[in-house]
Amino acid sequence: MTSLIACLNCDTLHRRTDLPPRETARCVRCHSVLYRSPDLRLSRVLALTLTCLIVFAIANAFPIVEIEVQGIYTQTTLVGAAWALYREGMWLVALLVFATTVLFPLSQLLALIHLFTPLSLGRRPYAVFHVMRAIEFCRPWGMIEVFMLGVLVSLVKLSAMASVLPGIALWAFGALTMLLAMVLSYDLRNLWSVIDHTPDPAVEARQAAEAKAGMTAAGATKTAQSRTVPR
Repeated sequence: MTSLIACLNCDTLHRRTDLPPRETARCVRCHSVLYRSPDLRLSRVLALTLTCLIVFAIANAFPIVEIEVQGIYTQTTLVGAAWALYREGMWLVALLVFATTVLFPLSQLLALIHLFTPLSLGRRPYAVFHVMRAIEFCRPWGMIEVFMLGVLVSLVKLSAMASVLPGIALWAFGALTMLLAMVLSYDLRNLWSVIDHTPDPAVEARQAAEAKAGMTAAGATKTAQSRTVPR
C-alpha cells in the first residue's frame, strides 16, 4: 500500500501518516479534508449493514401504500410498481426505478457484507479490488432517499383525492434511508489499512502449493539418491 494520498479537490500529493483517534488530516494547499483517523470497528459497520439488508427485504416484501377511492382499494409493492410501469409500455422508467431502488442498493449491501464479514474475522475477502470498485460504481446510483422524497410528495397530492394509508414498506424505507446514511458515511479508504494487515487466501494457497511441491521434489530427490548404487 502506497503512503501517498492525493487531495480530491486540488490533486496535491501528501504522505499519509497515522493519526491519533478522532483527528483529521487536511490539505496544505486548499485545507480540505484528506482523511480522518480510521474507525476500525468493523463489527459495528457489519451489524448496521446486516440490519439494512433485513429492512430492505421488509421494504420490498410489503405494500408501500394502500389507496382507497370510492370503495376500491389498491395496494402495491415497489417491484409491483416497476412491473406496472413496464406493462404500460414505460419500460425505460420501469428499468430506472428497479435499478436505482432495488438492484444497485441491494448489490451495494451484498458487496459491503462480502467485505466486512471476512475482515471482521481477520481474513481478506476474495476479489477485494473488484468489489471495492463495484461499490464505488453503485454508490451514485442508489437513490433510496430520492424515492422516499418522491413518495412523500405523491402522498401529499393524493391525499386530497383519495384515502391514503401508509404501508409497512413505507416505514421500512424511511428506516432504510437513515440506516444507509449511517453505513455509507463510513470511509472505505480506511479499509486498505486493514486489508494490508490481513492474510490473503490466494497468497496462502499459492505458498502452500509451492511448499507441497517443494516437499514432493525433495522427497523424489531423496528417493533417487537412496536408489543410487555407490561405486
